Amino acid sequence: MCIRDRYQRRVRGTRSFTMAEAPKKRSTFRKYTYRGVDLENLVNMPMPELIELVHARARRRFKHGLPRKYWSLLKRLRTAKNACDLAAGEKPVCIKTHLRNMIILPEMIGSVVGVYNGKTFNQVEIKADMVGHYLAEFSMSYKPVKHGTAGIGATKSSRFVPLK
Repeated sequence: MCIRDRYQRRVRGTRSFTMAEAPKKRSTFRKYTYRGVDLENLVNMPMPELIELVHARARRRFKHGLPRKYWSLLKRLRTAKNACDLAAGEKPVCIKTHLRNMIILPEMIGSVVGVYNGKTFNQVEIKADMVGHYLAEFSMSYKPVKHGTAGIGATKSSRFVPLK
């Protein structure tokens, strides 16, 4: 007796589906929440309530007040977002900035920011998952070290040779 026969005996009373007849499962999208608040409420939330949600370092930063350059970046992002047609799937114009320590706010979602890494501006499209993080986290300022062979100026004796 093969495995399939045993299985059919076990489920004799139930209807078995073939792959073609199997009912389709509808894929549901995960609803994004930031610390228990869904995205729609988060975008419309006033600044004092938002400050209570973020981590302690950001709370302190907002409590002490943001300088003018941060507000001007927000204003430029707002105008770029309003100028494009988001309904047609168009992305806003990239706004370049050196403000790597700007905390990403919910109103920045959907914007494209060029974050300076010391050499070039890396384009970062702001998504909902990035809220509360710094812009610098999405623009690497260094090239990761690739360990391996000895460098150009290294001598044969300075290279590591493993002993068996």
